Amino acid sequence: MRLNKLFASMLLVGASFSGTAWADTFQPFKVTDIQVNGLQRVALGAALLNLPVKVGDVVDQVKLQQAIKSLYASTNFENIEVSHEGGVLIVNVKERPTISQITFEGNKDIKDEQLQESLNGSGVKIGESLDRTMLTGIEKGLQDFYYGVGKYGAKVQAQVVNLPRNRVELKFKFTEGLAAQIEQINFVGNEAFSDAKLRGMLELSDYVAWWDLFGEKRYQKQKLQADLETIKTFYHDHGYIRFKITSTQVAMTPDRKGLYITINVDEGAQYKVQAVNLTGDLMGRKELLEKILPIKVGDMYNGSDVTFAEEMYSKYLGRFGYAYPKVTTYPEIDDKTKEVTLNINIDPGKRVYVRNINFTGNEVTKDQVLRREMRQMEGAWLNSAQVEQSKARLNRLGFFETVDTQTVPVPGSDDLVDVDFTVKEQPSGSFNAGVGYGTESGLSLQFGVQQSNFLGTGNEAGISLSTNKYSKNVNLSYTDPYFTKDGVSLGGSIYWNEFDADEANLERYKNSSYGVALNTGFPINEYNRINAGVGYRHNTISDISSYEQALRFYNIYRESDDPNADLSFDNFELSLGWYRSTLNRGTFPTAGSSQRLTGKMTVPGSDLQYFKTDFDTSFYFPLTRSHNFVVLTRARLGYGNGYGKFHDNDQILPFWENYYAGGSGSIRGFDSNSVGPRSFYVNRGSEPCGPSVTGNGCSLPGEPNEVFIDDGRSVGGNAMATASLELIVPTPFLDEAYSNSIRTSFFVDAGNVWDTEFNYDSYRSLPADQFDKLQDYSDPKRIRASWGMSVQWLSPMGPMVFNLAWPLKEYADDETEIFSFNIGKTF
Repeated sequence: MRLNKLFASMLLVGASFSGTAWADTFQPFKVTDIQVNGLQRVALGAALLNLPVKVGDVVDQVKLQQAIKSLYASTNFENIEVSHEGGVLIVNVKERPTISQITFEGNKDIKDEQLQESLNGSGVKIGESLDRTMLTGIEKGLQDFYYGVGKYGAKVQAQVVNLPRNRVELKFKFTEGLAAQIEQINFVGNEAFSDAKLRGMLELSDYVAWWDLFGEKRYQKQKLQADLETIKTFYHDHGYIRFKITSTQVAMTPDRKGLYITINVDEGAQYKVQAVNLTGDLMGRKELLEKILPIKVGDMYNGSDVTFAEEMYSKYLGRFGYAYPKVTTYPEIDDKTKEVTLNINIDPGKRVYVRNINFTGNEVTKDQVLRREMRQMEGAWLNSAQVEQSKARLNRLGFFETVDTQTVPVPGSDDLVDVDFTVKEQPSGSFNAGVGYGTESGLSLQFGVQQSNFLGTGNEAGISLSTNKYSKNVNLSYTDPYFTKDGVSLGGSIYWNEFDADEANLERYKNSSYGVALNTGFPINEYNRINAGVGYRHNTISDISSYEQALRFYNIYRESDDPNADLSFDNFELSLGWYRSTLNRGTFPTAGSSQRLTGKMTVPGSDLQYFKTDFDTSFYFPLTRSHNFVVLTRARLGYGNGYGKFHDNDQILPFWENYYAGGSGSIRGFDSNSVGPRSFYVNRGSEPCGPSVTGNGCSLPGEPNEVFIDDGRSVGGNAMATASLELIVPTPFLDEAYSNSIRTSFFVDAGNVWDTEFNYDSYRSLPADQFDKLQDYSDPKRIRASWGMSVQWLSPMGPMVFNLAWPLKEYADDETEIFSFNIGKTF
């Protein structure tokens, strides 16, 4: 309850008449002049205007009393004395003092701003005159507020400090005290359900477990009222249509620190549905309306089902332009047979058309970007389903923190409305820039901008440039999601990269690449979309280290005449993808699902012939109506391989196209890209190792057929499977207003990366002590798992992710990390 309403109910304005004594035999007199003494702030003209007596009037005792009341009613005076000498009416006044300052002391449960807002509503504010008669009512109203939250020892005292020039300082001193704790909650009259069952549904509690850091036994009057409604709804949902709460007692312990709550109920009997009758204007759709009715004859009466049926019929009528239908259920109760007949009356009202669709709050995003997502059209009848669909499409853009819609009747017309969309924009991209120096990377420069709402046009644009000791790259991309008005998208990208793995402390190889790609997309319906693309990529691979997995690729494509030459590839790529989304929001969704199936392959005749397929899916299951608690399930599957032959060898997936897992993008609690196969070396004697080797032989130390396991270097694999289960919860100690920009969750991750082309058995010819060093990297059952907590923040600089994770299942050579942090990561 708002505090100003509390105050308003308590404030009484009274008038007193002091300093005037009239004889029992008062004689009327004619006013020849009027004198007003004591005026300081109030002008003489204003005072006379409120005095219903004029020169020449004949006044008696009644008229003078009315004059005094009128002066008091002006709220300018706190004391008035009236007398007369001859025909001169003398009015001596004492003006109410002006409030110069208002201060609050000792208040913790109520903020100063709330108190001042409530006082303003009562006319008590700086610069206004003070009515002392209101202070008692204000004190009582504030104390009643504290009583409502269980602080029965609270005291509120208003003090008036006089200042020069008829000014005052108004001080409110609060002694809040401790909130009374609920000692016990009892139910009387319940037989169908136990006390424990009913107590479990209440927000108020008389027990808090030792481990529940946020639980409390504090009493609040508003929560009790809500709990009583919860109990009533529960009984109605189980057939007890006659249920009622006969009384509620809140008793205080003698020390005023504890409370006993007793709820007296009259359960009545359970009733079944005898019949359901649809009446009113059914628009010729009676048979259809009866089929979709969720209430069946013979079922136990359920109040929530009745409410759901009313809402369902209202929404159904709203699809045909009936914006304000009235659907009312009238139950006929037969106490003898314990049955109830439900009469549902439907009044569609008048069909309503949309005059204008208006947008507010989009300071960056252009109106046309929002308007092209509309499924409700101007000039058509109002369709509630299309309005909700339009709202969902705006949410899925990812440009807005919140999207609200309101249907506003057009003044003077009973069949026209405006549909107003109010959005709150949020950062729709990420930015990173920096200069640094490190022993590994040397001097590094980074700059990147990724914007999904470029200049408010709804187009996606991105540029990234970076250079350091081991990498240089440039990438430019642009996509217009509405290249045609039908939603066909068109985009492209240009990129260039040089990467030296050895300088990055990885397995040695160098990759120089550049390319260009074009893509387009076609909407199938509201939830499904097909994307297709074509591209060209050039790769030059050099200085390859002689670990086994790289040699498997190198030995297929090396030049037999020049085994030390660089490997160079020109590939033309085709891509195809299917995307489906029913998510309620583009960023931080809380309901719905999304699926993405993508595939790419090089065109037959390219230097390398391979393909990759990926499938991502996620489901959001809200556990509460407010979507505060949500279960999220995610999974990703990936597989790639070569096709065709090259010099009588089966082509395989290039090692730089391998899948990786680990880190905030997949299995948290493990180092980024560290899950999966590890590199190892075998002394092959005279066999060529790679382009970096002069002549024949790998020049590895040790004896022939000796195995060398690298220090935990991940090389990825051609197959991947990961899955996550998350519980999204409200962020502790955070105001609800930030729930759309900060998300907290607890998770369990699991998955693996493996190499289907790795032939573990082919190494059994090695000496037993050397073979035992190897792991079977083709085994998909080498699953890693972790659990932890994640906090995601959509900051002005871009998305930030903080993870705390601990492994549940790991292997000896795995690299783990408890804390990880990322900025600019896409959710």
